[in-house]
Amino acid sequence: MDNIVELDSVSRIYTMGEIQVPALREVSLQVKRGQAIGIMGPSGSGKTTLLNLIGALDRPTEGRVVIDNVDITGMSEKELTSIRRDKISFVFQFFNLLPVLSARENIELPLLIGGVDEELRVQRVDYLLELVSLTDRAEHRPDELSGGEQQRVAIARALAKPPGSASSVVVLADEPTGDLDSGTGQEIMRILIELTKGEGGTLIVVTHDPDVGEKMDTVYSMRDGKIVGTT
Repeated sequence: MDNIVELDSVSRIYTMGEIQVPALREVSLQVKRGQAIGIMGPSGSGKTTLLNLIGALDRPTEGRVVIDNVDITGMSEKELTSIRRDKISFVFQFFNLLPVLSARENIELPLLIGGVDEELRVQRVDYLLELVSLTDRAEHRPDELSGGEQQRVAIARALAKPPGSASSVVVLADEPTGDLDSGTGQEIMRILIELTKGEGGTLIVVTHDPDVGEKMDTVYSMRDGKIVGTT
């Protein structure tokens, strides 16, 4: 398997007035295509900063970030937007669904933005709704769905990329089970892992939950802006 994510001596320093705050310190990381990776560590250890750099939401102060063999470090904002649209998907703890749209419309939105033909959009959304067992809830809005159902919609939306791109997609999940009870959280992780890997994609999960970590292929431990170990 080739690497779909590579970080080469990446540092991220935030400036607050005259104070410089290092969030990441010379982090190097390689994630192979199709893996499920966990990132664990205490608050302030750099986990979310790392996820934001991989997701092209932030830029490193030093070092390189490579996504699917493309160095994104010096890209323009327009180019980074294309990378996020085509290569990156996010699953958040609080779902981040659009409240005025139905489950179907929330899932369809990335395909609409990506210019996918209507017939292909309908086919893909129907397929994803079936995968997450929400076909009968497709026309419901988020406030009519349970927390677990909303997270399943978010997972389906994360996998709603243009046809043929699944193996190039990196799904980034920031505490995806943090707002769910333990039973629902375990089911959500099972769906997230099975669907992402089943589609040929790559999953990177930031979590505090050791039960989530046990389901990953590899877990990286972070402290003080550095990767300090793997399991």
